[in-house]
Amino acid sequence: MGDTLGSQTISTRLQRIAQKAHQEPELIFDNLYYLIDLPLLREAYRRTRKDAAPGVDKITAKQYAADLEANLGDLHQRLCERNYITPPVKRCWIEKEPGKDRPIGIPTFEDKLVQRAVEMLVSAIHDQDFKSFSYGFIKGRNQHQALNELRTHIMASRQLTIIDADVSGFFDNIAKPHLRTFIERRVADGGIKQLLGKWLNAGIEEDGIVHYPDKGTPQGGVISPLLANIYLHHVLDDWFETEVKPRMKGRCFIIRFADDFIIGCTRKEDAERIMKVLPKRFEKYGLTIHPTKTQCFDYSRPTGKESPADIKTLNFLGLTHYWAKSRRGAWIIKRQTQRQRQKRLITWKSFSEKLKKLHPLPIPRLVHSYFKHITLTPTSS
Repeated sequence: MGDTLGSQTISTRLQRIAQKAHQEPELIFDNLYYLIDLPLLREAYRRTRKDAAPGVDKITAKQYAADLEANLGDLHQRLCERNYITPPVKRCWIEKEPGKDRPIGIPTFEDKLVQRAVEMLVSAIHDQDFKSFSYGFIKGRNQHQALNELRTHIMASRQLTIIDADVSGFFDNIAKPHLRTFIERRVADGGIKQLLGKWLNAGIEEDGIVHYPDKGTPQGGVISPLLANIYLHHVLDDWFETEVKPRMKGRCFIIRFADDFIIGCTRKEDAERIMKVLPKRFEKYGLTIHPTKTQCFDYSRPTGKESPADIKTLNFLGLTHYWAKSRRGAWIIKRQTQRQRQKRLITWKSFSEKLKKLHPLPIPRLVHSYFKHITLTPTSS
């Protein structure tokens, strides 16, 4: 479904909110809920994926669309009367890496529409506050930009120490009271706060049993990436910019994509100082920096005297970054898909056979497009 006149009107409305948030960084928005009207819900429907699995009510996007205007009208009425009830989130598990699964929450399709509508309003405000080095799930930013920024920083430094951080179970351990406080620094609208509170306290259904965790937000919800960015903006990004960088003796940088982040320092002692305070900072907000998966190591430009085994590699966003010689003999950063990711890729034969049944596009063209985005052979680009 393409852009409509209604979509353009909504975009203009969101742009005005974003402009005001940008011009007045201390402004607290307390009058947003009335903006969740039928045009916004229609736009939320347009932006919501229609091919995802249904939630606990088992209603698919196709079934909901069969009487779309009536369903949206009924939803809008419930929202206006403040009696919208958030259903439990269905939990399923997907493989993250061999031997380890990741929980994913699946809201109902209707709940996704409400989450999308609120996300559109709240992100228009908070996106203006996010730092330039934060790339995950922010309009106009993507993982390719994050990877290019990382390569630029590494190539610009002859001496470099890297902190490759791992946050244990981030989405499951977000402290709800802290999250509410962070949100209210910019959004204090009672209706929006009520909806966010309902999502944070919505039950999780697994194997027919509903339980109510006292912390965390389900990974997989439409609103979850925005909430995660708001949380880490205050816990990590703003802290790093205002408190950490001014105390460093050398140059340092950070690049974050959702809960994955890399810190680089041109002086080893700066990196060691950050490594000491980073776990304490995260612990203050209910999070844990994994003690063994988080690493601090030298990633300086090779001199040519090292053995291949001594040259470190760096994994970030599914790619392995490594030093190698260019055709002209200069040291450059190349990257390729991580081995664990490669093992999880399905074979050409099984993939193409499935596509023949499911997709009308010519198989070679579609497969080429698919693999172009999920794999990278060794490259300097």
